[in-house]
Amino acid sequence: MFKGSIVALVTPFSNGEIDEKALGELVDFHIENGTSAILPCGTTGESATMDHAEHIRVIQVVTEAVSGRIQVIAGTGSNSTAEAIYLTREAAKMRIDAALLVSPYYNKPTQEGLYQHYKAVAESADIPIILYNVPSRTGKNIEPETVARLSEIENVAAIKEASGSLDQASQIASLCDITILSGDDSLTLPLMSIGATGVISVAANVVPELVAKMTGAWLDGDPETARKMHFELFPLFKALFIETNPIPVKAAVAALGKIKEEYRLPMCPMAAPNKEKLLTVMRDMNLI
Repeated sequence: MFKGSIVALVTPFSNGEIDEKALGELVDFHIENGTSAILPCGTTGESATMDHAEHIRVIQVVTEAVSGRIQVIAGTGSNSTAEAIYLTREAAKMRIDAALLVSPYYNKPTQEGLYQHYKAVAESADIPIILYNVPSRTGKNIEPETVARLSEIENVAAIKEASGSLDQASQIASLCDITILSGDDSLTLPLMSIGATGVISVAANVVPELVAKMTGAWLDGDPETARKMHFELFPLFKALFIETNPIPVKAAVAALGKIKEEYRLPMCPMAAPNKEKLLTVMRDMNLI
């Protein structure tokens, strides 16, 4: 159901407000360049800085701009189960294809708490649910056994695996048949080699065609092309995380002329030396 290059879309701002025109243009940019699905309101979309009305509006703008041409996966997670249920239900009204739910951050729930959280959200809305495991940002890992247990819930369809551990992904794949999506651009190809079907990508904001071609090559049975593209893209994959995501990727998309380089606190512009390193990589790739 979910495969290829799924972009974790940046949210463009202008004078503190959501830039809906730029947001719609980004959607067209991705569709024209082979992106499989668009994911608004993830970590890369600075969802943690939006109020509920803005969050829902961004999903609505993206869904209307997509107009059924590709899949829309809405970020609706929260560390409050009630809030996650509310956002998921509101997004489901827009006929999205799935909801991505980050593991509750800061609370550091037990494995049973994680299970009960996801179970409650999954049972609240009749849409596919994608688990999002990113312990470096949430402070808690969803253990493979918990993932396997959650996979038994009918509409828990996939996991965005961003633990950075191939061992963890291998354990998940050995325990259940849940769809695995890479949550780290630099690990996409290694994860696909053990069964992942694609990536929820930060880099696709900058090079959508290339990420789509890399994942597509692997899925089409052309590992040599996929491997070659992985190495070509690797410097960009690393440069986009030289500072906290989404700071570098917004700077990169702004350098392409697609958005204003505007953030919401506590995100702020890159340090000048780091920005120059990023732009150097982009120049070396003939992106700017």
